[in-house]
Amino acid sequence: MVGRVRKAVHRLQPYVPGKPIEEVQRDLGLTEVIKLASNENPIGPSPKAIEAATKVLREAHRYPDDSYYRLRHKLASIYNVPPDWVLLGRGSDEILLHIVQTFVEPGDEVVFSTPSFVMYEILSTLMDAVCVKVPLQDYIHDVAGLLEAITDRTKVIFIDNPNNPTGTILRDKAIRTLLDEVPEGLIVVLDEAYAEFVEASDYPKSLEYVREGYPVIVLRTFSKAYGLAGLRVGYGFAHSEITQHLFKVREPFNVSSVAAAAAEAAIEDNEFLEKVRKTIWIGKSLMYRGLEQMGLQYVPTEANFVLINVNQPAKEVADALLRRGIIVRPCEPFGLPTHLRVDIGTPKVVERFLSSLKEVLTSPS
Repeated sequence: MVGRVRKAVHRLQPYVPGKPIEEVQRDLGLTEVIKLASNENPIGPSPKAIEAATKVLREAHRYPDDSYYRLRHKLASIYNVPPDWVLLGRGSDEILLHIVQTFVEPGDEVVFSTPSFVMYEILSTLMDAVCVKVPLQDYIHDVAGLLEAITDRTKVIFIDNPNNPTGTILRDKAIRTLLDEVPEGLIVVLDEAYAEFVEASDYPKSLEYVREGYPVIVLRTFSKAYGLAGLRVGYGFAHSEITQHLFKVREPFNVSSVAAAAAEAAIEDNEFLEKVRKTIWIGKSLMYRGLEQMGLQYVPTEANFVLINVNQPAKEVADALLRRGIIVRPCEPFGLPTHLRVDIGTPKVVERFLSSLKEVLTSPS
């Protein structure tokens, strides 16, 4: 039986998510647990999204409209693009899968930074591609290095912008430099899962690249700023010359009717989105101040998480925080053995994390 498994599958390392709150409560006997390991929205979904999802549940015995007409046209209207430029998936992860299924043959090369979002390597390996990893420079994507990594076998470049786990960004000038140099026929994926949290004024307006004819796929998600991680709905944009092929590999009814309805309501609730953004920005300032008071280095972030150097094995610090009811992400799997990645929560949550971290770092080992 095992011999029938594809060789590429044997090479895969399963994705390891942050521990669920319920698991920590069960295993450690804790009642109050805070999860800061999965880059989640700290205040939940828009009430309008909850209301819309609840209404659609009454029709849960029906399959969704497979064209997703309402959501697709809503996104097209908001972003001023044709509806056939809009991609939808069970989270943006599924659209990433569609991209490698559509464009990557066994033996082709896929280029991305290291560290970056782990699904690039998992999905490319699944397609029997060669993963070409380019180290970040000072925690930022190395554009020159990415360009140097391109060969005649390269099919796709993945760029998470902001980067996960650093929260850093490539700015418009750097992206344009890359796009102007990539050879014809190569797809550039700009994965903007955390775009709503960016404060930098020169963050790329990536749809302009699509409109200008660059071979770009822009990805967004409802999982982060919109607080719909549990419903799994992502979206993206590309020219119809690209999307027409991606549509062929999409499974029917791939986004649930509940998720689609919640997303449609969420994308219209600008007041709630602004509340989320302000919560993150306030929490970020509190986080920076607290870390500086402890003398800890961190990477300035444009996302809803912070990468922190704790100057000792991060796994041990994470385990100590876990015993105190705080779930964080040690970054040894990213090649950063002394770093933690920590979600930015509400001010109350940030203060609790900082207090617990100080206690862990100053207590006798």
